[in-house]
Amino acid sequence: MERNGAGLTKTYNRFYDRYENDPDIARLRQLHGEMDRAVLGEYRWDDIAVRCEFLSDFEAAEEPTSKRFWRYCWPDEIRDEVLGRLIELNSERAREELQREEASTAEPGPRAQTPPTTIPGNETSSHNSLASPPLFDGDGQ
Repeated sequence: MERNGAGLTKTYNRFYDRYENDPDIARLRQLHGEMDRAVLGEYRWDDIAVRCEFLSDFEAAEEPTSKRFWRYCWPDEIRDEVLGRLIELNSERAREELQREEASTAEPGPRAQTPPTTIPGNETSSHNSLASPPLFDGDGQ
């Protein structure tokens, strides 16, 4: 980007351009693939074969005439598999969270509340009984 004097928008416009063959853009695409594999690996989903293709944002009948309507992305079957697994993982986590909440409410009820105590030297204060004592002599806070 610095070498070409291009910002993110121009760089990623070139990234998604299926006719762009610049070695730096090819390397950026490769790095994106490596990041995809690393993230899927953290989920232990190494069985998903990551590959990207230039796919149109439109149906075949609406074939775009401009290169800007193409995206370098996962094919539908890969995207759907990853999204399906993420949804399932989210559901599992939600169930676990609910079970933890239910377990915590199933524990013995709250302890009996003890009456508030007054703080020595503050018995006549108009503040609530848990107010802090005066900081200085004659300080009524």
